[in-house]
Amino acid sequence: MVDVLRRAARTALLATGVLALLLSVLPSTTSRISLASSTYLCSGYQGCEAAGLGNGGYRQASSTMYWRMYTGHNCTNYVAYRLIQSGMPDVRPWEGSGNASNWGVAMAGITDQVPTVGSIAWYKPHVTPAGSSGHVAYVEQVISDTEIIVSEDYWGGDFYWRRITKSGGGWPSGFIHFNDRVVQPTSPPTITGSPMVGAPLEVAAGAWTPAPTSVTYRWLADGAAIPGATGPGYVPTPDVKGKALTAEVTAQLSGYTPGAAVLATAPVAPGTFQPTQLPTIQGAPEVGTTLALTPSSWTPQPAKAVTQWYADGNPLPGATGTTLTLTRDHLGASISARVMASGKGYLKSRSTAPATSPVLAKPLTLVSPSRVKGTPVVGTKLAVRPGVVRPSGASATYQWLRDGQRIAKATNRTYTIRRGDLGHGLSVEVTMERRNFRSTTETVAVAAPVTVLPEIRVSSETKRSRVAVDIRVKAPGAGRPAGVVTVSVGGRTMEGQLVDGTARLVFRDLRPGTKPLVVRYAGSDLVQPGVSRSTVTVSRSGS
Repeated sequence: MVDVLRRAARTALLATGVLALLLSVLPSTTSRISLASSTYLCSGYQGCEAAGLGNGGYRQASSTMYWRMYTGHNCTNYVAYRLIQSGMPDVRPWEGSGNASNWGVAMAGITDQVPTVGSIAWYKPHVTPAGSSGHVAYVEQVISDTEIIVSEDYWGGDFYWRRITKSGGGWPSGFIHFNDRVVQPTSPPTITGSPMVGAPLEVAAGAWTPAPTSVTYRWLADGAAIPGATGPGYVPTPDVKGKALTAEVTAQLSGYTPGAAVLATAPVAPGTFQPTQLPTIQGAPEVGTTLALTPSSWTPQPAKAVTQWYADGNPLPGATGTTLTLTRDHLGASISARVMASGKGYLKSRSTAPATSPVLAKPLTLVSPSRVKGTPVVGTKLAVRPGVVRPSGASATYQWLRDGQRIAKATNRTYTIRRGDLGHGLSVEVTMERRNFRSTTETVAVAAPVTVLPEIRVSSETKRSRVAVDIRVKAPGAGRPAGVVTVSVGGRTMEGQLVDGTARLVFRDLRPGTKPLVVRYAGSDLVQPGVSRSTVTVSRSGS
């Protein structure tokens, strides 16, 4: 009987405590609509579901205890259920009291003031809307550092979704980070490129988990947002020269706290103009002519480009246009030009045109042409008689050519014809030069291709009134030539054909006596005609 009375007293005491807790935790009818710092978005499982705001399945699972919390409408049991659903084990991670007031105390190591999706909004006792046992809620969305949306259940009360702002009372005492739903970088974002005016920078978004549905960017210079710079690429403008850039990368996924990364660069350096086309000087460097400078171009194009002409590297006063007329003051000097590009935020860039050859007065005038003396035969010597130019006093240089190609080391006024020249055409370049004048070059051709003189050897054999004449013809460089030979013995003449450089002709019925023997070779394309003269004695018949 005593035990029954004790149990009845305990039950009455529990009912009194629960009623007191209910009165201290539940919002009034008015506060469910709006508190000074929060607004209730829906109430009840059914009402919230109708508004598209769920409870994660707790409505059907509320009859089960999680983390040894009481079933039904109960803030701690609901939050424990949501944490288990997000991957945590069904074992309370601390020993001791399970009251909401103890959560942030027992888990102080993971409690801070930073709200994240999936973290637990924790209220100390008597912090609105908590009663004496405190309160916990599940953070569903983080609008900003000062505004969040939570879902929550109340002991003996109902289920709600609530929007909370930090101004005034009602902001959580802290946020417990058991198993936050935050987009985390698995491969951090990076910036490629050099921070320089006009040089593109690009942010690689990296990799995130879980995969975000969108990644946004924002560029800042010395902490101030750059208008319009909201893409992964950015080209620094002159306005940000010397300022440190940062790129804010935000990875977003519905139901998760956005992942964020801040990338910083060194201060932006001045840009450089990259030449895309170098200037060149057009025109002959002669007194009286006008030189013109072709346009320069850069990337990007400079705001200003200034030209300066030079003579032997010294600037010419006032010569800053795109053309320069040469005078006798420029005689002997090499002319060059430089274009200087400049613009706000950029280093000055120079683009130089290559220098000309020394400025000359005018070309030498050829009065009479040069001539080549000599016969183009192997072994003979050719000589140049240089022409006459005005003004006088010019010196001549020579270059001998074979079929239009220069012959090595053949640079004298005379040239001895070589076997290698046989059959080829020879010519010579004669260049007349005088200081401060433009040289004059003429090419003088040798009249005919190079030939060679034949070597004719004649032997004879006599027998009575018969004479046999053997002819052998050689030509240095041409081997054993072919061609026609004509042989005269006395008043009789015969014609034959060389075969491999030889021929044999036989005269019969000749009268006895000593007779002239003349052999004439008609020549060929490479071999000159030749003649051999001798005598032959014809004996009497029978002697």
